[in-house]
Amino acid sequence: MSIAELHRRDPLLPEKPGDAALTAQVLAPLWTPHPVLGWLILVSGCGSLVFAAALIYTFITGIGVWGNNVPVGWAFAITNFVWWIGIGHAGTFISAVLYLMQQEWRTSINRIAEAMTLFAVANAGLFPIAHLGRPWFFYWLVPYPATMQVWPQFRSSLTWDIAAISTYGTVSLLFWYLGLIPDLASARASAPTLLRRRIYGFFALGWRGAASHWRSHRIAYLLLAGLATPLVVSVHSIVSLDFSVAKQPGWHSTIFPPYFVAGAIFSGFAMVLTLVIPLRALLKLHAVITPRHLDNMAKVLLATGSVVAYAYLVEPFIAWWGDDTYDRHVQLVSRPGHVFAWIYWATVGCNALLPQLLWFRRIRRSVIALFAISLLIQFGMWSERFVIVVTSLQRDFIPGNWHSYSPTIIDFTLLIGSISFFLFLFLLFVRWVPFLALSELKSLRRSAAKEEKETVEEKTADGEQAPVAVAAS
Repeated sequence: MSIAELHRRDPLLPEKPGDAALTAQVLAPLWTPHPVLGWLILVSGCGSLVFAAALIYTFITGIGVWGNNVPVGWAFAITNFVWWIGIGHAGTFISAVLYLMQQEWRTSINRIAEAMTLFAVANAGLFPIAHLGRPWFFYWLVPYPATMQVWPQFRSSLTWDIAAISTYGTVSLLFWYLGLIPDLASARASAPTLLRRRIYGFFALGWRGAASHWRSHRIAYLLLAGLATPLVVSVHSIVSLDFSVAKQPGWHSTIFPPYFVAGAIFSGFAMVLTLVIPLRALLKLHAVITPRHLDNMAKVLLATGSVVAYAYLVEPFIAWWGDDTYDRHVQLVSRPGHVFAWIYWATVGCNALLPQLLWFRRIRRSVIALFAISLLIQFGMWSERFVIVVTSLQRDFIPGNWHSYSPTIIDFTLLIGSISFFLFLFLLFVRWVPFLALSELKSLRRSAAKEEKETVEEKTADGEQAPVAVAAS
């Protein structure tokens, strides 16, 4: 089937709304408060306050309120950190990589994915700072001219973390804001009050939609997409080096960088589905986010999930094939058969076996099935990071040092609170910012109309009868 036939049989904008209808639908939540959205913002805001209280309590009391012990010095905090960084990967992948690959189906979801990236990175950055014990000295990680001769240790991957994550967050913010400028101008023109027109006009930076504006915008957008694309690989590769450069059994593996990158895109796309599916039903976006969009995201989940499943097979095989007795014990005995064995097998089931259901088109196009799978993948990816961190640390080289880990109520509060904080930021974004790429949707609609018109003209030139509905349009 050709691309033109695919567009005709399964269009990205099946109802072909006009520019005015698209503008009204996308900007409606900005002008008309949605009751369910308001309640969700209130509940997630309360959860964010609990999260802030747990962080403040941790800063005042110390990280002794967590379940960390010797030898499990890393636990929930680093697990949450790696999980949130992974979720933030899909936003840049959808926006930058798929833009460079000219994938039109990204148009309806890229703005949501970009916002998800920013909020996930904001969450992720809190946990290493909280884990420092003395968070007011976090600036020691920054490579600055230290008057006290206390320089960062550049041989440590932890120092490179802050450089990679700050660069990634900055580029993602610029990329998100640059794509948002034309839509802020549309919001300025449609705003019902003078105050809102001035606010949106301020952030629109004087955008008037002139040809020179669009030319500069496209060049800058392309350059930022090219800059952001290698960050998809670099950021989580550097995060994986936090583990793989150590000699700790269960960590010292060269497969970690590609394994972490694939897992990050995998969990990130699952989070996009987790956000998009309820939002699509809540705001009735079925004409903009179609089954074809969900189908394509499910295919990416299947591809990246298969890479993760391959890594799950290779990692214990390397331990079995090698001559490291300690690593072999962790991979083949401790993880699948000891205290947290149920988490290990839940990880394998959610991340390796469950995505194989996406081979079936009916599953890929079922909203309920996709939402359930995406939630289970989120649990599976968090538990995978827990398995990597905790089960490796609690069984090190000396059996006399072995100690089991047990999380505290503060650990669970920080995890659930960070999810609430993420949802709070995302819901505020949906309430006050154009959450779909309106200008790109309009461009896509015009391209589809032009392509349909050319098809009708070709059929007419060949002597065929043009469909009445198409000819009328």
